Amino acid sequence: MMAQRRIYIDEGAGEIRGVVTLGGRPERLVLHRVGQSYPQLGARYAARVIKLERGTGLALLDLGADGQAALRLKPDRAPPVEGQLLNVEISIEPQGGKAAVVRVLGSAQGPLGRSAEPPSLEDRLRAFAPEAEVTRGGQARAVADQAQDEALAIEHALPGGASIAIETTRALTAVDVDLGSGGGRDPKRAARETNLAAISETARLLRLKGMAGLVVIDLVGRGHDGTALTRAVQTAFSPDQPGVIIGPITKFGTLELALPRRLRPVRDLLCDADGRQSAQTRALSLMRAIERAGRADPGGRILARCAPEIAAAAQACIPALAEILGGRFEVVADPTLTREAMLVGAP
Repeated sequence: MMAQRRIYIDEGAGEIRGVVTLGGRPERLVLHRVGQSYPQLGARYAARVIKLERGTGLALLDLGADGQAALRLKPDRAPPVEGQLLNVEISIEPQGGKAAVVRVLGSAQGPLGRSAEPPSLEDRLRAFAPEAEVTRGGQARAVADQAQDEALAIEHALPGGASIAIETTRALTAVDVDLGSGGGRDPKRAARETNLAAISETARLLRLKGMAGLVVIDLVGRGHDGTALTRAVQTAFSPDQPGVIIGPITKFGTLELALPRRLRPVRDLLCDADGRQSAQTRALSLMRAIERAGRADPGGRILARCAPEIAAAAQACIPALAEILGGRFEVVADPTLTREAMLVGAP
């Protein structure tokens, strides 16, 4: 029996989080924030060609308020002309400091900028789970919290005491499989079961994290059953088709595959360049903490203390939270608190 997918939508002050679960565990996380502006998959633009870079096979385009994008030049087609206005659609979102990538739909008349919005958050979720029912409310918030935590985590537990660690460099995403306490069983059987579980979990987690490109999985054990593991990879990554390329298991016990880049990684949306959760992400967590405290104490006043940068980022969300709780909460900037520290409770 195939695992069932479900959709959860958590509507908070300043942010909507959508989650698709697979067998009860988060598989996709889609975010929509107030004031969010970046070239999203499916959005269309009237874009002007700024520069042709024949050496790299790219054309640089101006999207207007949403920044710049790249167009991959094709050897069998005439390149665009600098200054030309094109009607384009985002095919790869910006990621890791790299600009979005577009495909050309035809010529454009202007004005410069976005001409068609991307699919809505719910439509994006339904593309992953067309038949799933949508759950909202408190259950959706709990699922979204779990999805966000997993998306940002590096280490993830596997059955039997094993684990995987997923880390990204500029060149690739490395997945380290660790047998852990699972080594107490028959070594060959333990390695096989752990590797199969690791492949399945890696596929789910990479979709959740929005990671793609070159992926290298460092398997445990020796003498791998290449046929069985390749079949497991094909099954686990089938939702990411078309475009998945699977390599053979190397003599070093690593399995390599390439996943098509489409979406912006979740970490890029939630964190600063240093890997810490951004002030906006922390401010949205603060809004949810205040809402949770307010619902637990109907009518009571709520005082929230946080670092000044978090208080500043929260200002854009306070009107939306006031529509939910009324004016019975206050956000106070406390310079003694770190970005991670938040104190929420009665005055």
